Amino acid sequence: MAIRFFKQETEVRKFLAVEKLNLLYNLLTTILIIIFYERLANPQQMLIGRFAILAGTFTLIYAYTKYPSPLMRFVRLVGQMALLSYWYPDTFEFNRIFPNLDHLFAGADIALFGCQPALMFEQLCSGFFWREAFNLGYWSYYPMIAAVTLWYFFKQQREVERCTFIIIASFYLYYFIYIFLPVAGPQFYFPVIGDIAATSGPYPEIGNYFDIHPQITIAQEGKGGLFTSLVSMAQSSGERPTAAFPSSHIGISTVLMLLALRSKRSLALILMPFYLLLCCATVYIKAHYLVDAIAGLISGVLFYILTSTIFDRWFNGR
Repeated sequence: MAIRFFKQETEVRKFLAVEKLNLLYNLLTTILIIIFYERLANPQQMLIGRFAILAGTFTLIYAYTKYPSPLMRFVRLVGQMALLSYWYPDTFEFNRIFPNLDHLFAGADIALFGCQPALMFEQLCSGFFWREAFNLGYWSYYPMIAAVTLWYFFKQQREVERCTFIIIASFYLYYFIYIFLPVAGPQFYFPVIGDIAATSGPYPEIGNYFDIHPQITIAQEGKGGLFTSLVSMAQSSGERPTAAFPSSHIGISTVLMLLALRSKRSLALILMPFYLLLCCATVYIKAHYLVDAIAGLISGVLFYILTSTIFDRWFNGR
């Protein structure tokens, strides 16, 4: 079985669909850098990063042309997925120049639900067990991405490019929203306005606070175990006060569940407990308002339909 992954491919494809997508996103955000050049904190560094991504992409394409095989093609796909960790914090460099909008979304939560769910949830489910369970769900986001991608590579190799395109295209759609919609989420906004205002309002506008104070500190209250520590470390190293609405954690995990369900119902059933915990965890750990979570669920379904339709019409078999 392993031999077929190294078998030389007769049809050498210069550009994969996800690489074309990367080039488009790279181009669009480069244009934005030029437009907002004087307002950005590190425009030169952002441009250098984009040239480096271009160089890395073409290097992988060149390596594939020398050793064309399913495994090398998969390396190209994984390379594009790995770049998502670069593009995510990059959105903050754009949206930090716009006035923060958290007051609108915190206000929407209390207007719709009569309380602040991000605060009430943790109070209702306090204690070590719940904290670990929900942090396990939140941390499962990354293994879920790997599990679905690897499943398609080993079990449905003909559809692995479609799978990765849907995932990456959905990420890019969320990232483009985050560039222009500066919502940081309760874990950032509430410490700025204080406990009393966070509980019942009113929710003040904080303008460009996060542009002036980009440094962040995230520490979950109370003692936690392994998964609480893992989530805290991941957030401390890679999180930014950005990307709250809609929740891409819920949106992308919804996309993953739909991909899993399309491939193998048993795979979806295995992932379901982690998915449910993850959806709850986004509000529980104060990463998102409840309206963010609901929007993440709806947008995840819509993005799956949109990206799968785009691939099937424009890129399938090309």
